[in-house]
Amino acid sequence: MKFRNALLPMMIAAALPLAAQAQRGFTVEDMVKLDRYGAPQLAANGDVVYTKRSMNAEVTKASTALWVKPANGKARQLTPAGWNVNSPSVSDDGKTVYFLSGKNGSSQLYAIALAGGAPKQITNMALDVDAYKMAPGNKRVALAMAAFPDCKDDVLKCTKARLEKTSPSSGQVFDRMFVRHWDIWADGRYNRVFVAPVGEKATAAATLVTGAIMGDIPSKPFGDLSDLAWSPDGKQLAVSVRAGDAMEPTSTNFDILLVNADGSGAPRNLTASNKAWDAGPVFSADGKTLYYRAMKRPGFEADRFALMAMDLASGKAHEIAPKWDRSADNIVLSGDGKTIYTTAGDVGQHPLFSVDVATGKATRLIADGSVSSVDMRDGRMVFSRNSMKSGDQIFVASADGQSWEAITPSALEQTAGVKMGEYEQFSFKGWNNETVHGYVVKPWNYEEGKTYPVAFLIHGGPQGSFGDGWSYRWNPQTYAGQGYAVVMIDFHGSTGYGQAFTDSISQHWGDRPLEDLQKGWAAAQKKYAFLNGDKACALGASYGGYMVNWIAGNWNQAWKCLVTHDGVFDNRMMGYATEELWFSEWENGGTPWANPNGYEKFNPVNHTGKWKVPQLIIHGQLDYRIPVEQGLGAFTALQRQGIESKFLYFPDENHWVLKPQNSVLWHHTVNDWLKKHIGN
Repeated sequence: MKFRNALLPMMIAAALPLAAQAQRGFTVEDMVKLDRYGAPQLAANGDVVYTKRSMNAEVTKASTALWVKPANGKARQLTPAGWNVNSPSVSDDGKTVYFLSGKNGSSQLYAIALAGGAPKQITNMALDVDAYKMAPGNKRVALAMAAFPDCKDDVLKCTKARLEKTSPSSGQVFDRMFVRHWDIWADGRYNRVFVAPVGEKATAAATLVTGAIMGDIPSKPFGDLSDLAWSPDGKQLAVSVRAGDAMEPTSTNFDILLVNADGSGAPRNLTASNKAWDAGPVFSADGKTLYYRAMKRPGFEADRFALMAMDLASGKAHEIAPKWDRSADNIVLSGDGKTIYTTAGDVGQHPLFSVDVATGKATRLIADGSVSSVDMRDGRMVFSRNSMKSGDQIFVASADGQSWEAITPSALEQTAGVKMGEYEQFSFKGWNNETVHGYVVKPWNYEEGKTYPVAFLIHGGPQGSFGDGWSYRWNPQTYAGQGYAVVMIDFHGSTGYGQAFTDSISQHWGDRPLEDLQKGWAAAQKKYAFLNGDKACALGASYGGYMVNWIAGNWNQAWKCLVTHDGVFDNRMMGYATEELWFSEWENGGTPWANPNGYEKFNPVNHTGKWKVPQLIIHGQLDYRIPVEQGLGAFTALQRQGIESKFLYFPDENHWVLKPQNSVLWHHTVNDWLKKHIGN
């Protein structure tokens, strides 16, 4: 090579931007620093309002602001610096944005002009406003606040006084379940709905409109006011609620009730005949039809959500798309009322569908990745979408989904120099010779002809999916970024493959999905020569953690190490100690005393004598879904047998690890464990 030609590559490299030269893998530090975008809303003039969550420089605390992207112009921050906000909604006339903020010491409703200016406080309630929904015309608002049901006169002040009252003792007496739920202990309050006027001054007065209803609206712990809808005339509210009685921990029976917005009269139960879950009411523009989602089987939280339409005059309801074997997440009704837009899991993706109300025909509009929210107005659409390469980006699109463009950056656009692992879906014949799908992710530094150690990720649920979506807790790119290949199998029981596929795991936790995992692991190694099957670690959380514990005694020869996060260890005790009892009772075929064999058939605790693989156990003290004793029990079994093991304990985390620095520690601990046992 001539000297001048030898210099040419160096000259070109020197001319390239630094980010293009210094490629590296994606890390947990990259992940926790990412801005997060969500809650997109369309204004009447075409502007898009959304939230942007940003992390501080110390990576200890995040704050969320409102942003607006004009139809023609650059995005700008709408709320002032120092405000931390959530739950934006745009007024009917498109001139005002409402939101919640705790800026002045408690969570209250505020408004800000879309054109800009100072926020205006709308409510000054004695209690925190947890959720809200504006009435048609924006002159009134429905507010969700947690109040004691036996406070009768001034409910808000009575509740506040009781919360502030101190006692020389700390004991609590319970006479029914829920004693605790998700990550909090019960204090006797219910989420209740009030209606308040919206005026020039912040109001402290509100009328309780669900006083006759004993139950949480929205439901705990993850409900929101998608389970509440105003009638077009503003005279009534439709709410989805489960009876808050002694049987609540065993029930999935949510009913949709009509209540008067002035608090008068008795609630009218629209769905009393269905003993399963009814959710997400949406009124037609003329107020004559109520659309909602409904399950069919009582006690099963992962049943298919069907799209329903009810004639309110007669009370007769029918399913809109009975032949569409997918579970609808939500309902966004088109302006003309002819189309429902909804998202649903679908073969490892989470697309946006349009469903024709008249015919029930479902059509994919946005097919790739995972659509998480959508808003429609005047023939335009705004939605948020994520994939295995990026958290939610916000896109503006035509109503038919044929043309769309991003208005917020991707994860790669926020992380200079990062290269993510390429991924693809594959399929194989699993249990019962049925087709099962999975994903394989290449390491960020993949080179043809080389082999790489493998992180084998097992999803939770068990009715869940590791598909083409983004996660801030179990993100395959954080493993690919450490130089590992990643394999994920959507075993029988996963969502998005038809309800029969989802149903197949119930009472079969340890056999059918295990067969899929075994066959999927073999199929992946056969198809992808870069997978080093001699250097692999299996990791999972929740049901995935259960499966890792099950694998430890029933399929341990394939793995050099294991990681269990908040996993079930003793299935029988889980049936007594978990808070949402319907889950264990459905999955195991009854109560532990009525069907003990159902709990023992696939119980990891019965196989601990065969454990031999080094295992990392992780658990949070505030996890009441799978209590911390499950993790401690697994760790004890490992330690007493002299098996190499570690226990990572978080006193301030629930079923998830949410605090930024805790997430960093979690990932470093897991990565160190993998590095020790499979290299890289």
